[in-house]
Parts: sequence; structure tokens; C-alpha cells
Amino acid sequence: MSTGGDMGNVAGGPARHVSVLLEEVMRYLAPAAGDVIVDGTFGAGGYSRAILAAGANVIAIDRDPTAIAAGRATAEASAGRLTLVEGRFSGLDAIAADLGHERVDGVVMDIGVSSMQLDQAERGFSFRHDGPLDMRMGDEGLTAADVVNTMEPRDLARIIAVLGEDHRARAVASAIARAREAGPITTTARLAEIVERAIGRSTDTIHPATRTFQALRIFVNRELDELADALAASERVLAEGGRLVVVAFHSLEDRIVKRFLADRSATRFGGSRHAPAREVAPPTFELLVRGTVDPGEDEIRFNPRARSARLRAARRTAAPPRAIDRAAIGVPSLPQF
Repeated sequence: MSTGGDMGNVAGGPARHVSVLLEEVMRYLAPAAGDVIVDGTFGAGGYSRAILAAGANVIAIDRDPTAIAAGRATAEASAGRLTLVEGRFSGLDAIAADLGHERVDGVVMDIGVSSMQLDQAERGFSFRHDGPLDMRMGDEGLTAADVVNTMEPRDLARIIAVLGEDHRARAVASAIARAREAGPITTTARLAEIVERAIGRSTDTIHPATRTFQALRIFVNRELDELADALAASERVLAEGGRLVVVAFHSLEDRIVKRFLADRSATRFGGSRHAPAREVAPPTFELLVRGTVDPGEDEIRFNPRARSARLRAARRTAAPPRAIDRAAIGVPSLPQF
């Protein structure tokens, strides 16, 4: 579970784990005794514990085996109402079905990297703590070191430009390509040094390597594809009246959630004096929030990482689920690796 989205902090700033927008999440999720709720991003378990306190049952999913291990005490104390599953939330409907729940009453997802992951140098998410250039949320697949040491510079530049939203991506990719000729780039500190030398420090507080680290993390973990698949899985598994609550911290993630819910809640498409509005497929969701719910000043003061958090929520209708169009909801096309 992510604890915030201020980019300077996400890349490596200090913060302890705090569940963001917890009160608002519970208001829109509205768990009741006997409900089955999927927590797609268990993390440190803040949302799951609040849901359990409301009397509901929780299926909690996390790709990170250390998060699952840390949650075992909570599961043991739950009298069987918390089930922990190491896995990807993109398959949350299949996970629920395997546990005997074809339909569930709610899904909550807190998108991003957690403070626990940032604070573990060996995970390689942060340049605040020097460590191996890993960045994997789980323990399988390619690492960030694999990407920076072998990917073509033009492809690396596209990843940094799109996922890091950095207009200096070509300069960064060129600098990485030159540096790796002298030997593999294997640590977070070395990569941060290369990026800083390539583009220099600006007057703002964000470290120059922040956007590169963000881009590599998202790419390595396929975070945007996973999010799109998780939204589609939520549509399939939620019962009529079930609620979906998503907290996102970056514009890339929030845009996908926004477009998905806009598409799934629309009753008419377009319309102008040149082309009349046309009917679309029956909406699968009804919006509970117009726009987003944002953290208040008190929460931001207590937890600066909450600053960029955006909550969106919707209620499932009885309409059948649909196939998902990744491009239409903002999932970018990226180089294959």
C-alpha cells in the first residue's frame, strides 16, 4: 500500500507508514458486518484493520512477500476474517473466486510504492538509502538494473519521458548509456549520481533523479497495466451495489482510474450540433464522487506524503462487465523488454 505521492518523497524522502485518506476510504467503501471486501494493496494493513473493525471480512492481496509476512499477526488475531494472499491485484477476481467468493461487496486499492519498501535499502526503490538497483515489488521478473544496463537508449528515453513525465529523458538515457560502457550500473546511488550529473540540480526540492526512479519502478512492475487489469477485475467481481474505492498518487495512475470510471458510468456519448449524442452500453458503475476527494490540511501536515493523494469511488450496477480498452483509458504503449 502506498503512503503518499509527493514525488520528492516517493523517490527517497523519509516518512513512516500512514494510511492515507482512511476516514474517507471507509466512508465510501461503507463496509458492514458480514461483507466481503478485497483490499487489493494490503501494505501495512491500515485499511484492512479498519474494515475488520467495521465487522466485515477481508481478502488482502499484496505482491510483496514481506508485507504478507508482516500481516500474519493481524490475520491470526482476526478469528478467520482476514485472509492474506501473496499475489497481484490484477487477478483479484480469480483470487476471490478461489476462496469461494464469486462476488464481493467492496474493493479498495491504494496505488503506489509503500514507505516500508522505500525504507529498505535492499529493495532498491530509493536513492536515499544506497542499495542494489532492484525496484521489484515482488521477487520475480526483471530488475531496474536489467533495464538500465541493456535497454536501447531510445527505448529507455521513452520510458523516462512517459512514465517519469520528464522532458529531459533523452539526456538522462544518453548519460546512462555512456556510463554503462565503463561497467554495469548496479546500485541506486550510482544511478542517482549519473542522472544528477546529466541534468544538474534545479532550484526546487525534488532530486533530479526522482522522475527516472519513478519511471523505472513503474516499468519494472508494470504498474499501469496492473492497475488497468485490477479495475477490470473489480468490475467483474463486485456484486450489484458493491463499491470500488481507489486512492492514487500520481497523475498517470489517477488518469487511468478517472477515464475508466468515466467510461463505465457514461449513459450517453458525445453530442454536438454536428453529431447527436448516441447511447452507449449500460453503465457498470455509478459515481459516488464527482471529481476527487483530496486530503485536508491537517492530514497533509501530519503526513506530507498524502499531499498528492486523490480518491475516486463508484458503486457497481447490475450491468454486465465489459472488455477493457487500455489505450482509451490512458495506458501508454511502451517498449517491450
